[in-house]
Amino acid sequence: MSTSPATPPESESGFVQEIGTLIIHSLDLDVAAADIDPDAPLYGDGLGLDSIDILEVALVISKKYGVQLRADDADNQRIFSSLRQLAAHVAGLRAT
Repeated sequence: MSTSPATPPESESGFVQEIGTLIIHSLDLDVAAADIDPDAPLYGDGLGLDSIDILEVALVISKKYGVQLRADDADNQRIFSSLRQLAAHVAGLRAT
């Protein structure tokens, strides 16, 4: 019986950081990508983004990775709940 590793694979970790860097540059945030907790909320108390910021992030990610992030997606609360969730969602869309 195999178990999943406690830490994400290097490629997943790198993609999370890549998305973090993209968010920082697109929103001109004064924080380093390495300082973003990948499991902290993107809204409010975590990274402190608001709904306008999330729209900008969705647009930049859509352009860069060629994926569709829709404002009316019922899963947006989960998708944008953390940097790790957002990266996993984008990676899943790119794989299809």
